[in-house]
Amino acid sequence: MSAILAESVDKTFRVPQERTHTLKERALHPLRRTRHQTFKALSDVTFDVRKGEFFGIAGRNGSGKSTLLKCLAGIYGVDRGRIWMRGRLSPFIELGVGFNQDLAARDNVVLNGIMMGLSPREARARYDAVIDFAELREFEKLKLKNYSSGMHVRLAFSVAIQVDAEILLVDEVLAVGDAAFQQKCFDVFQRMRDDGRTIVFVTHDMGTLNRFCHRAMLLERGSMIHLGEPHDVADRYLEINFGREPQSQGTAEGRGGDGEARIVEAWIEDERAERQTSLPQGQQLTLNALVRFTVDIEDPAASVYVLNENHVAVIVATSARDHERSGHFRAGEEVLFSFAFENVLAPGRYSPLFTLAHRGSGLDLMDRFEGAFSFVVTGPEAMGGLVDVPVGVSVARNPSPISPQVRA
Repeated sequence: MSAILAESVDKTFRVPQERTHTLKERALHPLRRTRHQTFKALSDVTFDVRKGEFFGIAGRNGSGKSTLLKCLAGIYGVDRGRIWMRGRLSPFIELGVGFNQDLAARDNVVLNGIMMGLSPREARARYDAVIDFAELREFEKLKLKNYSSGMHVRLAFSVAIQVDAEILLVDEVLAVGDAAFQQKCFDVFQRMRDDGRTIVFVTHDMGTLNRFCHRAMLLERGSMIHLGEPHDVADRYLEINFGREPQSQGTAEGRGGDGEARIVEAWIEDERAERQTSLPQGQQLTLNALVRFTVDIEDPAASVYVLNENHVAVIVATSARDHERSGHFRAGEEVLFSFAFENVLAPGRYSPLFTLAHRGSGLDLMDRFEGAFSFVVTGPEAMGGLVDVPVGVSVARNPSPISPQVRA
């Protein structure tokens, strides 16, 4: 059974090119016509959310995520299409809307609880739970105008989760407070998920998307481009987010080296030896460079530097490791240098830099080849490191005591 059903939803905004700021301007130019531009925020969006499902909506800034959520909440009307809801609704879209800055926490909690559907008695009865969850007991008598922005959001989130709604619309509200409070928010949503609440969740965090959601949808420029498993949506999101191809610098002009050999082509292959532009973590990948020699060369050294978005070399490899010899190559000969490794790179976009040097220190370059292509690494969750190496984690209850000699 569907708790939410949206069919062919369109939403367009009219943006005035000229604005009338004062009454005087309006009086002096009563017949002036205001010209408008139109901006299509949503285009033919169709999806359903099943009862008890945690449904994710992902997309870049400006893709229409928040607009769609406001259409579901009834804040915006749709220009075309239809939306059905089955159940009591609670939107977590703009936390703190309706707070009175000249009132203390208790009055604001009660007023907001009533606005969100609680009776006055219910709102007052839940005050202690709200203020304790927000960790604001020592500030409860302060007027809200003396609260920090983080305290505002924590109080608003604490009020919102007290409403017994069947359908929740959540717009990026898990990034509130410090790390400890964020974990409390995660625990709340995990409990709601386990209780079978229907939740629509907008996020940029692909780790959170994979952690909570049963299904997910990807929006781009107001259109739905993918609907399915969260990990598939996360992969597509990363491909789009890092999908801007850099200008090619792998040309003869401006390249370093003496030109006695040139890298004529470079590409990346997956474990099936097929050329790719994006690769998932945990699989074998191979970086290839096709080299053409213009003179006879003895034991050239090919190297690759895998650079991240900040131009930091995350992985470096060379064919001249431990003084290995690569062989003798004649003028006009073409040779393929390949570098294969397990993909432990963190999710993001990478650009390989290839160098070809004479035998020796590696500083006597024949060619330097950068910017010919880039590739995207996809994965379920970015842990924050430069690489994501598989790590075994164990927890031991009552571990054996360490001997005094070792402790010393």
